[in-house]
Amino acid sequence: MNTTTSPTDQAVELPWERFWQLIDLIGGEPAVAFCATFDDGCERLAEALAAGPVEEIVGFGERLAEALHRLDRREYGTQQAANPDDPDDAPAPLSTDGFLYARAAVVASGRAAYERVLADPAAFARYSFRSGERLLHPHEEAYESATGEEWDRLTRYDYESCSNQEGWRKN
Repeated sequence: MNTTTSPTDQAVELPWERFWQLIDLIGGEPAVAFCATFDDGCERLAEALAAGPVEEIVGFGERLAEALHRLDRREYGTQQAANPDDPDDAPAPLSTDGFLYARAAVVASGRAAYERVLADPAAFARYSFRSGERLLHPHEEAYESATGEEWDRLTRYDYESCSNQEGWRKN
């Protein structure tokens, strides 16, 4: 996450409906292994964002951080990563990066998948071995393309793994 501009600078409230429309440009969930289709979808997203107003780029970055932050919870982060391509491979704990990338895979999969996982933490398991890492950058690329400057700002929500203190609080 970038750190020099405060979250209140250029704060833009992108409607959730618009956020999910933009996510739909990706074209579906990331695969377990590298997936050129997912990468191409993220490129389409970056291009669409760059073609719009800068406020929408900033608003997308804010919504993405918020969506990832909402999934940063104990009930998701303590799950085991399981490789669906190798059932003999023993499940293993998620690393902090793996947990972030799995949460990004949920978001990249669209609104229905995201809402399903929020409603049922067990649904997160199918994303535990997927990497949506590429989703973390289209708004940054679009911002640089549109302004000629690097994305250099904090978002209201920290999406790094284990940053949601409320979500990791023991009951």
